[in-house]
This record gives sequence, structure tokens and C-alpha cells, in this order.
Amino acid sequence: MLKRLASLALLLAAASPAHAQLESAVEGDAILKDFAFGTGEKLPELRIHYTTLGKPQRDRQGHVTNAVMILHGTGGTGKQLFANELFGPGQVLDASKYYVILPDNIGHGGSSKPSDGLKMAFPRYDYDDMVAAQYRMLTEKLGVTKLKLILGTSMGCMHAFVWGEAHPGFAERLAPFACLPVEIAGENRMWRTLSIDAIKADPLWKDGNYTDPPLSGLRTAASLSMIAGANPYALQAQYPTREAAEKYKDEAFARTFGRNDANDTIYQFDSSRNYNPWANLEKIEVPMLWINSADDFINPPGYGITEKAAARMPAAKFILIPASAETKGHSTHTWAKFWKDDLAKLMAE
Repeated sequence: MLKRLASLALLLAAASPAHAQLESAVEGDAILKDFAFGTGEKLPELRIHYTTLGKPQRDRQGHVTNAVMILHGTGGTGKQLFANELFGPGQVLDASKYYVILPDNIGHGGSSKPSDGLKMAFPRYDYDDMVAAQYRMLTEKLGVTKLKLILGTSMGCMHAFVWGEAHPGFAERLAPFACLPVEIAGENRMWRTLSIDAIKADPLWKDGNYTDPPLSGLRTAASLSMIAGANPYALQAQYPTREAAEKYKDEAFARTFGRNDANDTIYQFDSSRNYNPWANLEKIEVPMLWINSADDFINPPGYGITEKAAARMPAAKFILIPASAETKGHSTHTWAKFWKDDLAKLMAE
């Protein structure tokens, strides 16, 4: 059942215009030797899978001059990122002009993850580790020492803030979409840990050594993710009756449930545990386009955080997309139509 639902989810994602892929995409692996994690744990080899579009251009010294990196959200992969909206001829990140790098981050997609075999003995990675792996992939495997842009969505949005502080100026521009530059706390931390708790409470989980997927725990985690990513305005407008709402719920659940391994899911949700760039925002001096949406359950407006943070980054422009029946809740970041014009202005600076 789990495999059938996962196949359905992948089929629907592949058919979605927001996840269309360009035929020119090239995939590869960066094998990072002796990777040390912030916990002190080590792996003799860490694999970071990536997809690239376009070709690198080099200056007289051999430095790549046209690279951009796009970072996916929790549970996603690099290949899921709106190729048809951004990378085609004449579009803002036209692959004939830019060398586009889309990594699968640690614990995701084709990169090293608990489900490869180590299960819960896999190193307990965090966002700092993920950014460190991205840095090594760029510099050691792809020969990239400068980026024109880092664009990140959701988890990738938070990675963009980490990049801006850990490697100031490595990226000439930052475009973090759908996050806040503060510790994951309050309701945001609660729904993540509720998902983790549900999986661990499933008798089939067996401390991560399951033979059959802990479906009950995974169902709860998938249900919480659906609510966290939803736009209540759009759902009320599009499914105004009980029958319509429940029909959509079943269809959406089928797309969500079964996509990820249980241990991988635990690690993915927990990796944000010590993210907190708040203290060092002044280090981010490059132009930044920071966009959130007003219907985002995970990063709701009204906290006063965005105003205070933007004031500490003089080259940052913050935009809040108003909630409407057309926006997509937290997933508004996935739909480039809402922000690609603003991204074009950033790239023109």
C-alpha cells in the first residue's frame, strides 16, 4: 500500500507544472570524504546528489561566474523546483545563461540518509551540517567558489539565512522564501515534534528497526503536514461543502502519505532543532529578496519578527504576499508566479 501511494504521489508531482523538469538536466553525486557533523559524529563518505541545468561559464582565472543554487524544503528534492517557471528561454534563471545547481540535501532524495541502512544510527544532522555539505559540494565537486544567487524555499529559506552568516558574500544575492530568521519554537516546533512523536509511538516503529512501515505514525505525520501547509482561504472558497472538502482531503492525503521513510521523516523534522540566525543578521549585507505569504500557518505574520529582522539587514527587501483564494498557504513559495517578477528585479541589481 505504501509503495502504491508513494508511486501515486510521484506521478502526480511529475504531472504538476510546478514540478516539470527540463530534459537538459544532468544529475551527479558529490562524495564528501570524512564528513564531520556538528554532533561530533562522522561518516567516511557522505553522498550529496544534485541536478544541474545549463553550463558553467568561466573567467580568465577559471572561476565559474554564472552559478546559482536553489534549495528545497523539508521532505523535498532539488528536482522538484519549478523548472518550467524559471529556467526556460527568456525566463529569469534561463538555463542558457545560468548554471543552475539543485542539490538534494542531507537526508533527502538521492543523498545520504537514514533509510540507506544506518537507520537511527545515522548522524543526527542539522541545518549547519546541511549548509556545510552544500559548501563542500560546490567547492570540491563543482569547482564553484562564488554564486550569483542562493534561492531557498521553506527549509531552503532557512539555509539561505545560514549561508548569509556562515559564508558572507559567497552568494552575491539571497532569496529566502517562506521562513523566519528565528529559533524554531512555539507552534512551529510543536507540529514538527508531534509528527516525530506519532511515528515513535507507533508499535511498528521499533526504535527505528521496523520491517513493516509504521503506517499509523506516518498517517498522523502526513495529516499534520497537510494542515501546516494549507491555505484556509482557498480551501473554504474551493471546497465550500462537507462533501467537496472530504473528497479533496482524501485526494490530497494520497499525494502526501507514503512519500518518505519513517526514520528519514524523523530526521528531517528534527534537523531544524538548533536553527537560529537571529543574533548575527547584521552579517548579511548582500541584496536580499525575502518573501513570506500571509496565509502561511508555519510562518504567520503578525509576530513583529520580519520588521525587526529586515531593519537589521540594510540590503534586504521584505515582501508579504496577501492571502487570497489563489495563494497556497505555506506552499505559496513553490509557485513562482507569485514572486518571479520580484526575483527578476533582484537579479538585475
